[in-house]
Amino acid sequence: MAQNPTTVLWRPTGPEELDLVRQADWRAWPPRLPDQPIFYPVLNEDYAIKIARDWNVPHHGVGYVTCFHVDTDYLQRYPVQQAGGRTILELWVPAADLAEFNTHLVGPIELVHEFR
Repeated sequence: MAQNPTTVLWRPTGPEELDLVRQADWRAWPPRLPDQPIFYPVLNEDYAIKIARDWNVPHHGVGYVTCFHVDTDYLQRYPVQQAGGRTILELWVPAADLAEFNTHLVGPIELVHEFR
């Protein structure tokens, strides 16, 4: 049986969130904190690197970039948001949807870059 197509997403993250992903055996994103109503995966690696390097490192001393695959059909409910220039593209997943979003991950979350 053929697998549904997947979309690759990227997530810049700090050490606390990465620890929670590791505790979930690289299979789920942790629930959002009360002051974080949206989960923001991004659509390209360069944008994720910029956030991890230019924002996470100064704030946390380290920044990580992860990538992961999500069922493409499921993602259709989240329109692509342009958060700046033409390559600054994100999905805005409401915190209330994150548990369901996690069930549509295909394979593990992968750590692909680390900046200090």
